[in-house]
Amino acid sequence: MAIKNEYFPETVTHPGFTLNEKLKEIGMSKKEFALRTEKPEQTIIKIINGNSSITPDMSIKFENVLKIPSKFWLKKQYRYDEIVARNKRQSSNKEAEEWARCFPYAKMAQFGWVPLTRKIEEKIDALFQFFGLSGKTAWEDYYYKQGLKTCFRISLKQTTESYAVSAWLRQGEILAADLNVPTYDRRIFKQNLRLIKKLMVEHPEGFFIQLQDLCKKAGVKVVYTPCLPKAPIEGSTRWIGDAPLIQLSARYKQNDRFWFTFFHEAGHILLHGKKYISIENIDFQGVDLKKENEANAFAINWTFTEEQEQEVLAARPKTTHDIIAFAEKFNTHPAVIIGRFHHKKKLHYSIARELIVPIHLSN
Repeated sequence: MAIKNEYFPETVTHPGFTLNEKLKEIGMSKKEFALRTEKPEQTIIKIINGNSSITPDMSIKFENVLKIPSKFWLKKQYRYDEIVARNKRQSSNKEAEEWARCFPYAKMAQFGWVPLTRKIEEKIDALFQFFGLSGKTAWEDYYYKQGLKTCFRISLKQTTESYAVSAWLRQGEILAADLNVPTYDRRIFKQNLRLIKKLMVEHPEGFFIQLQDLCKKAGVKVVYTPCLPKAPIEGSTRWIGDAPLIQLSARYKQNDRFWFTFFHEAGHILLHGKKYISIENIDFQGVDLKKENEANAFAINWTFTEEQEQEVLAARPKTTHDIIAFAEKFNTHPAVIIGRFHHKKKLHYSIARELIVPIHLSN
């Protein structure tokens, strides 16, 4: 957003206009002034016509000849250059209006990611600040053309809702920047997954903070970012610098889905390293189905294995107490078992839903 309480006039005269007026006042020709300041006459003419700038070196020489302080000329030149740049920016922003309208701005404002406003000009500036980019072209270079491949190795150009997806991903980066973690330690992360599974089983109040802390100790950042309209992302994994980032949306607000997504993303970190970016439920250029299936298998093994699933199905449990007993036996949460059966359509969605725990997260 523009700095408040600061006035920027629409027109500011080039310092060459003031110079010309001063030369007329003292009766000095352009040629003589050029000679006295050791500058080519054409340079002085260009300045007077507004086609060239007064440099610090020139301002000192002007001070000697005209007895007007150097800072006077520099301040006028700076002010003129700033207004020219701002006018150019306004023209550029005009071209970005349609771009800005593509974002779910109202929802982003509701979440507190950007300031609430109805003015398109303010929305454009807010979006530029939110993304940390100078303009629409920079956004396209970053999210479409992979202009900085070391940090963002995918292109969202073919993604249906690239605007909402990019905003969701960006909010994750902003939240991650506030998390201080030690250097990533693969061994500690694998060890802490056992404690994280215990969290899944017990699902205590405030579990998300405990999850974050256990991951932090291993150098892994975990953040919660609610879904945006038309960006049905459940989770994402990518590396920012040397730190892996797991970004979760808790899209369905169900504990079974949340924990499966977490272990899926953890699988990407341990199995696929820095070079792969995961964005669940989004078809983007660079998605690798083999790696996604490997991450799914990782999550299955940590939550409720296929062998355990077959054992439960063979027993044909008739009551919720049967499901709870199997959950205790397999050291998992009953919702994970029910969720798997619902997903595979082995059980009607209306059955045993009371075992699924609703979750409501906030950062």
